[in-house]
Amino acid sequence: MADRPLPRLGLTGHMALASVWILALSAWLLATDPPRETAPSHPSLTLVSVAADDSPQNPPGKKKAELPDDGRTGGSASADDKTSSAGLTPAAGAGQDKESGSEEPSSNDGEVETGSFWSQWRWLVALVVGITIVLGLIIGWKLNAFLALITAATVVSLMAAGPWPARISRVAEAFGTQAGKIGLVIAMAAVIGKCMLDSGAADRIVRSLLKVLGDRLAPVALMLGGFILAIPVFFDTVFYLLVPLARSLYRRTGKDYVLFLLAITAGGAITHTLVPPTPGPMAMAGYLGFPVGTMILIGALIAAPAALAGLGVAWICNRWMPLPMRPLPGEDETPPTAEDDDLPSLWLSLAPVVLPVLLISLHTLLKAQWAPGRDDVAAGMAGTVLEITAVLGNPNLALMISTAIALWTLVRQKELDRSALAHSVEVALMSGGVIILITASGGAFGEMLKTAGVGDHIGAIFQGKTQESGGIMLMVLGFGLAALLKVAQGSSTVAMITGASMMAGIVEHVTLPYHPVYLASAIGSGSLIGSWMNDSGFWVYAKMGGLTEVESLKTWTVQLLVMGLVGFGLALLLATYLPLVP
Repeated sequence: MADRPLPRLGLTGHMALASVWILALSAWLLATDPPRETAPSHPSLTLVSVAADDSPQNPPGKKKAELPDDGRTGGSASADDKTSSAGLTPAAGAGQDKESGSEEPSSNDGEVETGSFWSQWRWLVALVVGITIVLGLIIGWKLNAFLALITAATVVSLMAAGPWPARISRVAEAFGTQAGKIGLVIAMAAVIGKCMLDSGAADRIVRSLLKVLGDRLAPVALMLGGFILAIPVFFDTVFYLLVPLARSLYRRTGKDYVLFLLAITAGGAITHTLVPPTPGPMAMAGYLGFPVGTMILIGALIAAPAALAGLGVAWICNRWMPLPMRPLPGEDETPPTAEDDDLPSLWLSLAPVVLPVLLISLHTLLKAQWAPGRDDVAAGMAGTVLEITAVLGNPNLALMISTAIALWTLVRQKELDRSALAHSVEVALMSGGVIILITASGGAFGEMLKTAGVGDHIGAIFQGKTQESGGIMLMVLGFGLAALLKVAQGSSTVAMITGASMMAGIVEHVTLPYHPVYLASAIGSGSLIGSWMNDSGFWVYAKMGGLTEVESLKTWTVQLLVMGLVGFGLALLLATYLPLVP
């Protein structure tokens, strides 16, 4: 039988093969841990104890192992200092059971690292391996981002220092910690978005904007509609909702179809990446350790001018490419629309969006205005007010209140029974659950990179440069990292989650001359850069808008590029002149 020729490997095949090689390399590095020189083999080392100062092996008063003066350090150096100079960061609690307090044998006990390649460059290998696994599994194997991120987190944790059992358990602990921070908020936001769509509340908001602004300012109305709705609703859903209005406007005016489409994306895309409770900005606030209300205020402040810049790009593209509206497969040219009397009132429609933003932002503003430690008479009253706003302005409770309003509106408008209402909620939670898994696994990946020492080493590299450049280098790094991840795998949410989790480890040991919200804004702006065929939003825009791939690249991709650059520039400007640091 004749031999069959081997099939050629495309891009997917090469990425998959690279992932396999990376996993094999990781396994080989783990199996061939470099030999270490034990303490007794050093002729001039007097080993007293390597345990903690207050442990039974090293009662108070005993000294640590010391190395004699070698003529380079100017004095004796402890074994811990010697280990640190070799590029290692000892894991906290290594070789000790945290829960029981009893000690377990550790592979590092009684040994001194020799400064091998593995000990010096473990962090860099872990970083390269982790990023390659994420991109390889998403691009090459077409796996869900959750599986890619949690796999990368596990491999990086195995490559990091620490007792072997803890290398697995700490991944699950980091995953659970991050899920506890953002899980409830994302789930509530998903339910709110679903209820607003089904009840007609989203339709009411857009119709009211169009009625107030008129046909002449219809692009502004579409932009504002996208800007508002993309705060609690995912971008793809917002575009699905608003594109029929854009097509209806074209039928009425006979022109400006590209302008109408890009007006929607100008508002929806920017709040999707900068304003919570959208998952990406919410996760960035959690990773970088600042209040969600600050992200809402500064994110909206940056998003508004960026959206106007996107609207300007829409106007230019419409003049440059005056494309006609093309019929979609199976489209009804006169789609049925609900009567105004069948829609909820405007104030009830806006409540699920405006209420949590007001509650969370109010607490953030009052907390900044009424700093603790005041001695005036109003201090007691201020404390009482802050306690109330801290409860009502908690993102979890604020979103729960808005969810109750959205559910009540849906039941009131559609007269749903309990089973129909339960089904609607289940559908929303299914989409929200996937986002929670991706966000939590991204947090676990970032935490494992931190455990491997990536943040310490890169932070040390940027420490001096950060002071010299006023922290601009870190913002450039965050922006560029998010843009690279966006181009590589397509999802803005994954780019924000992965980029922010990595930057969190880097800035942990760096004193920023500005509030970390500006770093988060730079990362969010970078996640808009380079949208092309691997981005689901690209295909939603192209297929629902009836545009070709080339036309989408010339309009959608260019618009997001400009908005990302404008957002990054505004973040730099505010970080310089409004740093928001004590």
